[in-house]
Amino acid sequence: MDLSYGDLALKFTVGFLFMVIQINLFGKSNLAPTNAIDQLQNYVLGGIVGGMIYNQSITLLQFTMVLVIWTLIVFIAKFLTSHSNIMKKIIDGTPSVIVTKGKIDVDLALKNGLTASDLAFKLRQAGVYDIREVKRAIFEQNGQLTIVMKNEENIKYPIVLDGKINEEELEILDKDEDWVEKKLDEKGLKVSEVFLANYINGKVIAYKY
Repeated sequence: MDLSYGDLALKFTVGFLFMVIQINLFGKSNLAPTNAIDQLQNYVLGGIVGGMIYNQSITLLQFTMVLVIWTLIVFIAKFLTSHSNIMKKIIDGTPSVIVTKGKIDVDLALKNGLTASDLAFKLRQAGVYDIREVKRAIFEQNGQLTIVMKNEENIKYPIVLDGKINEEELEILDKDEDWVEKKLDEKGLKVSEVFLANYINGKVIAYKY
């Protein structure tokens, strides 16, 4: 079948418009992905546009509907991860403390698919050549390694994110949800009212919606 350049141009235009819509609708985090949803959003959207745009058997309406369906799926996934800690853990995963006080948690590293060569490479990238000097190394959801050296102040994760308590950070701090609620209550706040809260130098710094 001869390639219709008019149809091709329309599909290119629709694909471009949906890319712009998704960027503006879901924020610009997919331009520099930090979680699984942003990565998948880019991969699948690129695959849809690249794989279907030259297929003459797929009509413009079918192409548009596939893009609409994918946009809805991404919207639902982002909504669930923003409102459910369980779904966020399932879809985005959680940070893992791979190194603590110079000791590697080998089982946790392998569970996260981080080999010895990968870990050594990431440490070298951060200018670390003696792992004994590492106070804490966290393997982030996007595959990056956040490193705190023994001579540095400890970096803390926020204790409240998007109106939800960050349970992983509480475990590291050896605190519980009642403690967070009490600290916020002292400021006249509820967890659901907090966009972001950090625990810094023994104080809770909270930012309201």
